Amino acid sequence: MRVLGIDPGIAIVGFGFIDKIGSRLVPVQYGMVETKAGTPQETRLMQVYESVGALMDKYKPDAVAVEKLFFNRNVTTAFTVSEARGVIILAAVQRGITVAEYTPMQVKQAIVGYGKAEKRQVQEMVRMFLKLAAIPKPDDVADALAIAICHAHSAVLLQKTNGVTRP
Repeated sequence: MRVLGIDPGIAIVGFGFIDKIGSRLVPVQYGMVETKAGTPQETRLMQVYESVGALMDKYKPDAVAVEKLFFNRNVTTAFTVSEARGVIILAAVQRGITVAEYTPMQVKQAIVGYGKAEKRQVQEMVRMFLKLAAIPKPDDVADALAIAICHAHSAVLLQKTNGVTRP
């Protein structure tokens, strides 16, 4: 199974492709999509859509995992990030790729085992899970890989419980 993890944003979109082969997690490609400040919002959204779509076309993920937004401070930032999330999800759905969404707490729980883990702990676990020499930079890239790992772990559980009815 190949998973694309996305840490959405308008200035920087972190992405990370990983393969789950048995119980192993193998990094395929990771990095970021950047848009230039001062560029009109609609142009930046188009750049995110086209860039992420091109990555999907090239690396052919089976699933896309995107961070769910949780903002309690800057509403303007929340709106722009929500718009970026929207075009990313649209790109996946247009290609018939399954989309999963995870909150930061769910990602931390899946990676570290504690939903209130520090960012540095999550980054170090990403490095260890993927056997990387260093923590990917910037943080958006490490976060995207964490989201991909979260889905790789969660997808197994979701497959096992699919179709199971609860009383």
